[in-house]
Amino acid sequence: MNLTERTEITRQIAVEAGQLARDYFRQIDTLKIEKKGHQDFVSAADREVEVLVRRRLAEHFPEDAIVGEEHAPTEGSSGFTWVIDPIDGTTNFVNAIPAWVVVIAGVKNGQTCIGVIHDPCHDETFVAVRGEGARLNGHPISVPRDLTLRDGSVAVGHSNRIASEATARLVAAILNAGGLFHRNASGALSLAYVAAGRLLGYSEAHMNAWDCLAGQLLVAEAGGKVEAQDADQMIANGGRVIVGAPRVFDDLVRLYEAALVPSPSE
Repeated sequence: MNLTERTEITRQIAVEAGQLARDYFRQIDTLKIEKKGHQDFVSAADREVEVLVRRRLAEHFPEDAIVGEEHAPTEGSSGFTWVIDPIDGTTNFVNAIPAWVVVIAGVKNGQTCIGVIHDPCHDETFVAVRGEGARLNGHPISVPRDLTLRDGSVAVGHSNRIASEATARLVAAILNAGGLFHRNASGALSLAYVAAGRLLGYSEAHMNAWDCLAGQLLVAEAGGKVEAQDADQMIANGGRVIVGAPRVFDDLVRLYEAALVPSPSE
């Protein structure tokens, strides 16, 4: 089965999973919610949606490995690994904010080959295939090639692995450089918005693979700039994520690296 065929099946699985998640979202007042850590929630919806995605992937690709946020990894023999976030933006989800997505990425030989991000609340499906471009609901998308930091908004994620002061410095630096900052509490959705040209860039000090691999491929295939990373290493350890439009990326890296230098009092 070629990548295009795999991708279409993945898209269908993401849409089906999104329908299930949306059903839970409509009954949010009755949903059991647990707190894993500071601003880190998990619900029955997260677990059940991941079970559905895993089951569908296993039906179509029984020899592939599967890694997800909420359940233990499943080993495979094909060399192909599926990476799942059943609901990215769970804090939004549990607070009835319609800014969350289903995320599925396909990885082989250290490269993300397939990226699908489905937004059920707005009926938007972002799809990328390595070497074949990026699409939104079947239509090609691209990042703006001529816009600078002063021409739009940059999304900023926050990781509990760094001091909050560092994130605040980055936000201030973006504002001082003439840009605007945006945060919607879903890293995957923000990355999809960069690919679609709605945002000019995104940065976060540490993301897990299920949050970022699909979105990074979307940005790259839409003509944006993405830091080179080994997808297998990201699956194992996670890492920093910086992406941007061509004339924004270098400035965002510079601002990010300056902001994360700790002050003497930290």
